[in-house]
Amino acid sequence: MSLLKHWSNQPSVNVEAVPSSALASDFGSTPNRLFRPSLIGQCANQGCRSGWLHLFRKRSTPVFQGGWTCSPECTEARVQWALGRERRAPAHEIHPHRIPLGLLMLEQGWITRRQLHDALQAQRAAGSGRLGDWLVRQRATDEATVTRALGLQWSCPVLANEAYDPVALTSVVPRLFLDAFGALPLRIAAGKLLYLGFEQCLDPVLAFAVGSMTGLRVESGIVCSSQFRPALDRLLGEKFPEAQLAEAVSEVPAAHLLARSIERFQPMNSKMVRMHNFMWLRMWRSREADSVPSSDSVVDVLCSIGAL
Repeated sequence: MSLLKHWSNQPSVNVEAVPSSALASDFGSTPNRLFRPSLIGQCANQGCRSGWLHLFRKRSTPVFQGGWTCSPECTEARVQWALGRERRAPAHEIHPHRIPLGLLMLEQGWITRRQLHDALQAQRAAGSGRLGDWLVRQRATDEATVTRALGLQWSCPVLANEAYDPVALTSVVPRLFLDAFGALPLRIAAGKLLYLGFEQCLDPVLAFAVGSMTGLRVESGIVCSSQFRPALDRLLGEKFPEAQLAEAVSEVPAAHLLARSIERFQPMNSKMVRMHNFMWLRMWRSREADSVPSSDSVVDVLCSIGAL
């Protein structure tokens, strides 16, 4: 089952699919309740052809990527430009070669060759399970040592969930991404540094996207399994910002769909980043685009684009 099909059954989640042919403009129903007269303004779309006429448009929103657009057409052009930039950017998924966990623990003297051999045999016979779990199950080592080894393998710290407050972290990452990619926001230090935990391996794509969206510096690390899963379950049980899920077959209909969402919502600020095969659009109801806004002050649109 795809992520979109699974999450279409969740509360506060809407799913929309746009085929290539569904590109007819439907911006006529845009609400005006957030519009305010704007006598002076520069449209952020470099290809805008309205000239001085945009000075008389009675709108001060929407704002996308820090720039105001004077019309639905300019909004879509800006989204199309941002989509192309995000899709052409490096995916940050290059993983250097890492020493296998068993060999690393063997080199550190934490397990013996016989213990490694027995754990690998049990893993092959069962056809499932992680090596670290098998080592713990066979009493060759303990969970803390396996977690420490994972930190060495990924050259990252081992993080604890001390002072963990899930309510304060629900708007850092959409629920879909936390559940699908296995990430756990732990805490924010001094309003600038986000500690982001993973159970087995880091996800640099997710960490980069979260840092780009929030403006926070992200420190990724490993959390031991016995702490990770309960903490993530607690977080997933909290109230998250409204999320709208969408599918598009290519970049052009995706730009149309996302621009339509922006025009409907009329955000005071909005931003878009790539998260694996999704484009994540966040729209703020106020001009203060806080790094960690309240769950009621933003709306997320998560759009899957073909084979992104």
